[in-house]
Amino acid sequence: MLTLWGRADSSNVQAVTWTLAELGLPFERHDIGHRFGGTDTPDYIAMNPNRTVPVLQDGDGPALWESAAIVRYLANRYAPEAFWPADPLARADVDRWAEWAKVNINLPFGGSVFYPMVFQPAEARDDAAIARAMTGITAKLQIAEDRLKTRRWMMGDALTLADIHMGNLLYRYHTLEIDRPALPALSAYYQRLCDRPAYAEHVMVSFDALRPR
Repeated sequence: MLTLWGRADSSNVQAVTWTLAELGLPFERHDIGHRFGGTDTPDYIAMNPNRTVPVLQDGDGPALWESAAIVRYLANRYAPEAFWPADPLARADVDRWAEWAKVNINLPFGGSVFYPMVFQPAEARDDAAIARAMTGITAKLQIAEDRLKTRRWMMGDALTLADIHMGNLLYRYHTLEIDRPALPALSAYYQRLCDRPAYAEHVMVSFDALRPR
C-alpha cells in the first residue's frame, strides 16, 4: 500500500497525488501540515527531519520526502514508457523540462506570488515585488507558450512527468486575482489539463483555507 502524508491543498502534495492518480495507483492519504499540524511530532520528524509535506511510504519501504524525488520514484517504479522513457537520453529530455518548470515557474510563482497573495493580508503585501516576480515568470511562461504552440503536451502527444511540474500550479495561476498576459497556447494546454479527471480531482483544489482568518 502506498501511504502519503500531506494536506490536499498543498501544491507539493498535489504533484504527488496527481501523479499517483495518472498512474492508476491506489493510495491512502493522511491530512497533515498547516492547520492540521502533526509535522512536529517525533514520529513524523523520524520520517522527515525537514518537517514538511509530503512524505510517501511504499509498503514497508523507507519514508520518501521531497515531492520531485517522490514523483521520480513513482515514475521509475510504476510509470509506462510514454510517461517516463526508459532510454536515458529521452528520459533526460523529459527530466530537464520537468526541472525547468519546477525551478523557473513553480518555485518563483509559489514563493513570490502565491504566498503573499494568499497567505498574507492585503495590507502586508509588497505589490511591486509581486509585479517584478510576475514579469520574470511571464518571460519563462513565454518559453512554454512557444513550445505548446506545436505540442499537445510538453513533450508531444503524451502526458509525461514534465507536465506534472509544468501543470501543477496552473490552476492557481489561472484562478488567483492577478493580471495575466494573453498566452493562448498555454491557456489551451491548461484547459486540456482541466479535462483530465486526475487533474480536476487532485490539483483543482480550493486554497481558501490557506488565507488568513
